[in-house]
Amino acid sequence: MSRFLSFDRQLFLVSLLVLGITVTAEEGGASKVVAPAAPTVRLELDVVDAASHRPLACRVHLRNDRGDWFHVDSADGQAIAYRRQMPHLPSSPEVHTTVSAASFFAELPPGSYQLRVERGKEYHPAHVEFQVSDEPLCQTITLRRWIDMADRGWYSGDTHVHRDIDELPNVMLAEDLNVAFPITSWVRDTADQPSPFALGPLNRHNASGTIEVDATHVIVPRNTEYEIFAVNGRPRTLGAVLILNQTSGLDLSAPPLVPIAEQARSQGALLDLDKHSWPWSLMIVPTMGIDFFELSNNHVWQTEFGFHQWTIDAVPPYMRVQRDERGLTEWGWIDFGLQTYYELLNCGFRMRVTAGTASGVHPVQLGFGRVYVRLPNGFSHQDWVNGLNAGQSFVTTGPMLDLRFNDRDAGEHFQPTNPTDASVRIQGSAISRRPLKLIEVIVNGNVERAIHPDNRRSDSGAYVSEIDLELAKEHSYWAAVRCFEEHPTDRVRFAHTNPVFVDVPGSHIRPRKEALGYFISQLENEIADLEGLIDESSIDEYRQAIEHYRELQHFGTLENDTTDEATP
Repeated sequence: MSRFLSFDRQLFLVSLLVLGITVTAEEGGASKVVAPAAPTVRLELDVVDAASHRPLACRVHLRNDRGDWFHVDSADGQAIAYRRQMPHLPSSPEVHTTVSAASFFAELPPGSYQLRVERGKEYHPAHVEFQVSDEPLCQTITLRRWIDMADRGWYSGDTHVHRDIDELPNVMLAEDLNVAFPITSWVRDTADQPSPFALGPLNRHNASGTIEVDATHVIVPRNTEYEIFAVNGRPRTLGAVLILNQTSGLDLSAPPLVPIAEQARSQGALLDLDKHSWPWSLMIVPTMGIDFFELSNNHVWQTEFGFHQWTIDAVPPYMRVQRDERGLTEWGWIDFGLQTYYELLNCGFRMRVTAGTASGVHPVQLGFGRVYVRLPNGFSHQDWVNGLNAGQSFVTTGPMLDLRFNDRDAGEHFQPTNPTDASVRIQGSAISRRPLKLIEVIVNGNVERAIHPDNRRSDSGAYVSEIDLELAKEHSYWAAVRCFEEHPTDRVRFAHTNPVFVDVPGSHIRPRKEALGYFISQLENEIADLEGLIDESSIDEYRQAIEHYRELQHFGTLENDTTDEATP
């Protein structure tokens, strides 16, 4: 039998399907649970793969023409209902059911309906409109792949997950997400320590500490999030950091952060920045030695973008990010993150790219933003984590990038002995379900090349653009490739590779002085606000970060050129 989730009543509206009961909006935005005015009719559905004709696990969105949402159920499989809605976005909830590879059904009152069925990123979605009258309906939905990334040696993951471990096998298979890192210990006050890991009935893990859903889908169950919203019980947001792939629990409160990093490293754990816009984030990068930067974070959804004003005062004018009358646009928020990442790379912090949705808290599907890691020898959990840490990866919210750099993977560090050998040839393809509108090569944070996509249509219905170019440089630099889809409603769907690094003797990548000044002022302002709230050892971590950025100012640049022929 299916089981349905319980949700935080203060944050989310509840939608139930028990013989057709739905949540309907009333005038003024309130909502109520109502029973259908007419008897219900049964809708039965199967979803199969177009090539193999085998049943598929998938995600199902079902609503009527009045805007009422419905969940589906499964007699022989499992169905997990999901509804999340931000209070300030009542018109844009994320409502769906993930179903296992079995028949499923709904009991619906008569009317007009729209059904959307999806399976992760690699299948064309199916959209069906139908009428319910007085006769039962049976239908088979066929989903067709536009790309098979595993066949190319790529496997996907979501490094920031707030779903219950017991529901993840269902959801991961429905989203075809290979690796999930659920947060199993969540610290939100400086006075608290991480709670012991409670992994539930799925705690049947092997010696590696993972939970194997099947041969290519794995849950990594020991992860901690420090997301500090209160200082000794008083509301005050500091920021967040994720501790991933632990072998045991942590027993430290935050701040200070350096002891947490040391304890995490002793377990072989990895550190994920979460979001970039808190001053805390600019502090923990140099002090904790952060491993990962989420190019697609938990403010990036399929539903309406909802964070126009969130930390808007932290956006430095020199970035010139996009805004409209509401504040930051979706592209403005993403661009703010990309530019911050680029400048931190220029400072020498070689964080690898990743993606996290916080599905379970936000109105977003598991793996909507995901990171793909290249494993040419096939999937294993440990190889995937090692590849993620090595940067053999790209992040996507839609398109795919299958590229090599001098016949090597992204994340490579090239060390030519002669400046004339510092070139990098980039070869491969950008592939997308929709046509691509732009491909860009980024060098030291600037657009080095803008490429008009070929958008050659493949037999699978994908749009393929070949890339073959050479970067001819004679100094140190980093380079990455990003691309953007065309979208019917101007949403931002992008992919971005991890950088490769070219280290030429006698030259150094220079950060922009505007960026260093911004980092320092953010940290100085935070110190002023935190004096007396946190202890001196924690304040000192901000001071240490400031000193690090100040040392970089001696060879920073005010120009867009971020390279220096002389070693500082």
